[in-house]
Amino acid sequence: MRSSRWIRTCLAAVALLQATVAFAAADLQEVRLWASPDSTRVVLDLSAPVSYSVFTLSDPERVVIDLEQLAADSVRLPASTAVGIVSGVRVAARDNGGVRVVLDLTTRVEPKSFLTPPNETYGHRLVVDLGPQQALHPVKIASDGNGQRDVVVAIDAGHGGEDPGAIGKSGTREKTVALAIARRLAERINAEPGMRAVLTRDGDYFVQFRDRIKRARDQKADLFVSVHADAFVNRSVRGSSVYVLSTRRASNEAARWLADRENAADLIGGVSLDDKSDVLASVLLDLSQNASISASQDAATRVLEELDRIGQLKKSEVQHASLIVLTSPDVPSMLVETAYISNPEEERRLRDPDHQARLAGAIQSGVRRYFYDNPPPGTRIAMLAARERGQAMRHVVSPGETLVDIAARYAVSQDALRRQNRLDGALLTAGTILEIPVSGT
Repeated sequence: MRSSRWIRTCLAAVALLQATVAFAAADLQEVRLWASPDSTRVVLDLSAPVSYSVFTLSDPERVVIDLEQLAADSVRLPASTAVGIVSGVRVAARDNGGVRVVLDLTTRVEPKSFLTPPNETYGHRLVVDLGPQQALHPVKIASDGNGQRDVVVAIDAGHGGEDPGAIGKSGTREKTVALAIARRLAERINAEPGMRAVLTRDGDYFVQFRDRIKRARDQKADLFVSVHADAFVNRSVRGSSVYVLSTRRASNEAARWLADRENAADLIGGVSLDDKSDVLASVLLDLSQNASISASQDAATRVLEELDRIGQLKKSEVQHASLIVLTSPDVPSMLVETAYISNPEEERRLRDPDHQARLAGAIQSGVRRYFYDNPPPGTRIAMLAARERGQAMRHVVSPGETLVDIAARYAVSQDALRRQNRLDGALLTAGTILEIPVSGT
């Protein structure tokens, strides 16, 4: 019995010694900085996982990262250590072993940190997020000056920053082509009367998945389009695909939204859930989520049809997937896999600006078709779609509203309004329903 206990003790000691040696062999290899409009991310590349602590100091503002049982004899610092809210980076050995990294800052922050395991691109990493620098403020929804707002399309370029996404055989990074296509798509959306684009990222930085959703909702987006490039081990696989949220994931996300509803304002379609019973809140959220998935399917189908016109499809029908970035309860959302970057031919095409423009054009055409078939009320698109179909629009006169006001709102003449509605004078009664003529004169 004593012999067995002694053996177990020795084995435990050996295991502890091995673990200590393993930690002692770890290195801090590189410090990388990524800045976004609202935060700065610091990434420490490590040869192995380590114990660490993060704390702040003031006068001046600093973030200190202490790494235990780590060496930094040959650590690589970025060419510029002044990135975002970081004004400088210092690395030094600690007297009691380990390494201390000091981040000099331009403002006070509350850092968030986490370790990540290796992936196909990077090894072990310690990620420290500093921010936000400043709160993101929703922008006013653009109007044409006559009371009709633009529809808003949130365009999300996948990956970014330290997350390159898939990498092609020739070194093409998904994050790069996704941003290029997203920017071209935004240009085409903005060129379309009655439509406006907002980008969740417009540079080489990473945005958390739920922050992408939040940015779309803050901008009161009518549609969310996430742009990606797929990859597979079989390099012969090719073609475009379009995804919407699966109903199973929608149910799981609904529970999360409900759990947070006491802190959520204007959660679904302008209706706050904080004062609703559990049953009513659940019903409202289910209705909103189901409507969002149905609209997502409609929009995605049109985009897929347009992509089919310019190239090969991987799947001829819209696919359903459990993707966090598609989980907004009140914004129709889709994810477009433009091509397979792992396919050498498609990788070459993804790098081609002309092909990027064709992909952006196809997505924009599908989005335009969706909105003209399903124009949101009160938008300029609703008026333009009605005119395109040769249909007269109806307007309910509000108290104090004049014929001059209504004519200006719909860009028609007062005489055309009078003829269409057989009006004798300019005085109108609140509640009167007017037909807006298709022709403005």
